[in-house]
Amino acid sequence: MQSITRVGMPLLAVTSATDIQAASALASEIWREYYPGIIGLAQVEYMLQHLQSTDAITQQLAAGYQYFFISDGMQSLGYLSVLCNTRGKILHLSKFYILQQARRQGLGMLAFAQLEVMAKQQLLTRISLTVNKHNAPAIAAYQQLGFVITGDITQDIGQGFIMDDYEMLKKGL
Repeated sequence: MQSITRVGMPLLAVTSATDIQAASALASEIWREYYPGIIGLAQVEYMLQHLQSTDAITQQLAAGYQYFFISDGMQSLGYLSVLCNTRGKILHLSKFYILQQARRQGLGMLAFAQLEVMAKQQLLTRISLTVNKHNAPAIAAYQQLGFVITGDITQDIGQGFIMDDYEMLKKGL
């Protein structure tokens, strides 16, 4: 794993097959704990297979997404994924997940500060994301970080499942 700009907790790049397997395992643990009450266990299992399996992460990396572990230097406590759009000057935050036992300890704030540094280094001026409309804690956290809701998007992801999200944007990095 390669380390990137350090501000507090390091973000460690997901680069190897072993890293990809570890990221997928983190996804399985976090999603199964957090999301059944929001989207149901059947949709969680479907999304893990189609969006967070080792094959899916490998395909996303090949398409230009970057994955990073959120680490305390000794263990991975979460992960995130971004896609840079230099033409639009936007860093899209695709995924941002932290293990239950590591939440509410400032890790999200530290990781987000590193994302802002990353965006500025690449001359990006905005960060975008989507978040499930029923994920009130995440929406509140993003609003505290300066994000505003700019729209909503409902996407059919197959097998009768949908993603019902808000689009959020943070300007002025």
